Amino acid sequence: MMSSDRRMLTGAGKGLVAGAVGVAVMTLGEKVEQAFTHRPNSFVPAHTLERLLGLPTKSNGQRRGFNLAMHWGQGIALGALRGVMAEGGLRGPWASAMFTVVRLTADQTQENITGVGAPPWTWPRNELLIDLLHKGIYGFTTGVVADRLARPEPVWVQARHDRSDPLHHRGGVR
Repeated sequence: MMSSDRRMLTGAGKGLVAGAVGVAVMTLGEKVEQAFTHRPNSFVPAHTLERLLGLPTKSNGQRRGFNLAMHWGQGIALGALRGVMAEGGLRGPWASAMFTVVRLTADQTQENITGVGAPPWTWPRNELLIDLLHKGIYGFTTGVVADRLARPEPVWVQARHDRSDPLHHRGGVR
């Protein structure tokens, strides 16, 4: 049996891989969407990273590296959490939906605390829907990969499936 510390580290490592796959699929989806909508690339990730690092503002043409670093780095790093979730038995669509909210929250917190962004409820509806779509693609793709890479369900999940478990009797925890 693996210790909980080791299981968390293992989950985080697998989650980094899942996050990388999630970012790749999200990026592909963004490029397909942009081909239809003609929406330009966003440099909000680069602006956010510049402000977080306390660097001077550069023109968009000079921001490509920062844009990629923030876009990929944040997606990969947050994937570690989804990997830990999967190792802990939080799997499937509900877990991916919870994780998608975490991704959206991370983006918005960083963008708004640096003054680069604005709360989503102030955005034009089409921009909000596009962002939700892409973050959903990221969250659910990362989730599918993390769930696939996770070890068999943890003991507590297996116990809950066992009908002889006292937690399933009346008055027990549900």
